[in-house]
Amino acid sequence: MIIIGEKINGAIPSTAKAIAAKDAEFIRNLTRIQAAAGVDYIDVCASVENDVELETMKWLIDIVQSETDIPIAVDSPNEQTCVAAMKYCNKPGLFNSVSMEGNKVDVGFAAIADTDWDCVALLNSDKGIPKTAKDRLDVFADIMAKAKEYNIAPSRLHIDPLVEMLCTSEEGIAVVTEVIREIKSQYPSIHVTGAVSNISFNLPARKTVNMGFTVMAMMAGLDSGILDPTDRDLMGIIYATEALMGEDEFCVEYIRAYRQGIHGPVKK
Repeated sequence: MIIIGEKINGAIPSTAKAIAAKDAEFIRNLTRIQAAAGVDYIDVCASVENDVELETMKWLIDIVQSETDIPIAVDSPNEQTCVAAMKYCNKPGLFNSVSMEGNKVDVGFAAIADTDWDCVALLNSDKGIPKTAKDRLDVFADIMAKAKEYNIAPSRLHIDPLVEMLCTSEEGIAVVTEVIREIKSQYPSIHVTGAVSNISFNLPARKTVNMGFTVMAMMAGLDSGILDPTDRDLMGIIYATEALMGEDEFCVEYIRAYRQGIHGPVKK
């Protein structure tokens, strides 16, 4: 599982407060605890007004890179901000994100085409979020046609099937799991990602729902996730599911993560 640490995001109230106050130590601590949890990328999303977004992204990226060399996921709904933020990163990371909305996919794919950057691609378009699996897969086909045009290998893409709130979904996650299975069937080397916590919005005991969803999605083919890596129970579920799926021979990674204190009871 590719873990994309979600905590440096201005949409989170405590992080938004730190960004507004320019509390660098708060951001440093978020970096350190996510790095200690063994993330593959640290997501950086300012979630501020457009006129200060890029300078805020640079401030955040500089702080993160002063603490770790873990690659950064530059995250903004404005693809131009992501493109501009790439130059502040010391190494290739994750472009988050593109879609078939407007010219986002062309802007993003052109920016990463001749680089080692990976990219998140959302399955929405100018028509919004498709309601059916077929419609989402149609958007996926359009994205892959663009990837071919820009010579971007499937293995560099993290496809987001669009995880929505369970409490407003008539079919639960049936659409999402169907889309994941079909994507992995068509392109075995491609990654499928998603914001795990989206599933539990407006529900009590959200962590329980997040863990249940994670297991189901991983069984369908989810192999990348934007999530809270400091949630020890969730991390344990991820390592355990990988072992149960036969992706962790002799449970080596599960045991290693336990010994490193990434999951399991807090050692006193």
